[in-house]
Amino acid sequence: MSVRITLATTGRVLAQLRRDPRTLAMIVVVPCILIALVKWMFDGDEATFQRVGVPLLGIFPLISMFLITSIAMLRERTSGTLERLMSLPVGRFDLLLGYGLAFGVTAVVQAGVVSLVGFGFLGLDVAGSMGLVIALAVANAVLGTALGLFVSAFASTEFQAVQFMPAIILPQLFLCGLLVPRAQMASALDWLSGVLPMTYAYDGLARVAADQAGARLLADVVVVIGATVLALGLGAATLRRRTA
Repeated sequence: MSVRITLATTGRVLAQLRRDPRTLAMIVVVPCILIALVKWMFDGDEATFQRVGVPLLGIFPLISMFLITSIAMLRERTSGTLERLMSLPVGRFDLLLGYGLAFGVTAVVQAGVVSLVGFGFLGLDVAGSMGLVIALAVANAVLGTALGLFVSAFASTEFQAVQFMPAIILPQLFLCGLLVPRAQMASALDWLSGVLPMTYAYDGLARVAADQAGARLLADVVVVIGATVLALGLGAATLRRRTA
């Protein structure tokens, strides 16, 4: 792995994002609007908003980064950019890590802005550490980035890339425990929920919100990080096949 190549890739992707205001708006503005909508939906039911609002600070960035990253990476694949890069003495993991770092930087900005809106303007409160909530939101956004980089290998058009969101993200959203506690699910659904990474992303944020830091929270963080690394590794394995 070459640090120089990785950082050069990161710089190129960040430069492209800086010239794309619509994508930047999707990354930064849309999650803020969504969390504000949730606030207004539960107007008069502050307890419910406090229960779901903090986990959504991490789930909304995960979803938006998945969608944006999968489409952006698909453009790189279909435009021939990756094919030209792969003809050079460049490692697959160098390229993918460069993309991951670039979108990881945007994830930090995204999570920071969304958290500022949630805690500063919408009245969200946590019993645990606010800094830990922000850190978990960044980790979840990076997980969405890694998943988006991976699934982009299996789409040939942007429309197909968008179709992966209901196929991959929505089941996780339904089963993570946000809508119905996992203890109330059928045993098969509870088992399926246990193998989906968003379950641990949600559980970690919910535990911080309730000030329940401990071994279970550490396990949630380990699973989110492990899923991110696994998705990046699988994504790197697809580059040669898709750009040959």
